[in-house]
Amino acid sequence: MTHLQPVASADVASGLPHDAGGEREPVASMAPGEAEPIPRHVAIIMDGNRRWAREHGLGEAEGHAAGVRAVRPLLHRAVERGIGVLSLYAFSRENWARSPEEVRVLFELLEAAIRDETNELVREGVHVRLLGRLEELPRETRSSILEGLDATRQGERLTLNVAFNYSGRSELVDAARRCIADGLTALEVDETALAERLYTAGLPDPDLLIRTGGEMRISNFLIWQAAYAELYFTETLWPDFGPAAFDAALAEYAQRTRRFGR
Repeated sequence: MTHLQPVASADVASGLPHDAGGEREPVASMAPGEAEPIPRHVAIIMDGNRRWAREHGLGEAEGHAAGVRAVRPLLHRAVERGIGVLSLYAFSRENWARSPEEVRVLFELLEAAIRDETNELVREGVHVRLLGRLEELPRETRSSILEGLDATRQGERLTLNVAFNYSGRSELVDAARRCIADGLTALEVDETALAERLYTAGLPDPDLLIRTGGEMRISNFLIWQAAYAELYFTETLWPDFGPAAFDAALAEYAQRTRRFGR
């Protein structure tokens, strides 16, 4: 996660095929006693921190802190369930429109979480990557994050993508710019060429996209990669979305039949 591209994610992961066209096999029906199919890649839009804070009579900072605390047990459960990739939407480029104080708190929470959790992440075998335009972050914030994340580079049990200063549309623009920078002709720019230049290059597309907090939209998150993802919406606010709620989403996923247009 320390390989900083001008307009890409840090530390491009390798070793997993990227499903550029979403042409994966559908989830098969289970025979009695057969284990539930587990998604290879789960993406989560972590929504509801501020509403959770209001419901508990707390300030926004406390709500965001509660949201950060909710990540650890979910990571542990993802490792237990054998999920290979987990992508969390932490801060969008649109979030810059929030108050300077709230933005500062979000930055500080990310830095603190990475710093405080690095040793545990290494023990769990979690490889952490940051997706987004890192060059737009303050220099000290970027340096602190990258230093902490480098320690997780060897993790092989779970790849954790933290989408921070992320925008799905900006990701597509950056992929197109990389095609141009790499000298591709117009005819050479196809789905595979773009997929190979996304922040998630080398990773499978999300099989399951979860949004907490009751809203039913994907809000510019992994808009290319989620083309064939199963969508799961829940009213549960993010700080309350624990391992049991995560298991319920996985159980719902296991009951669906994925056709991919067939």
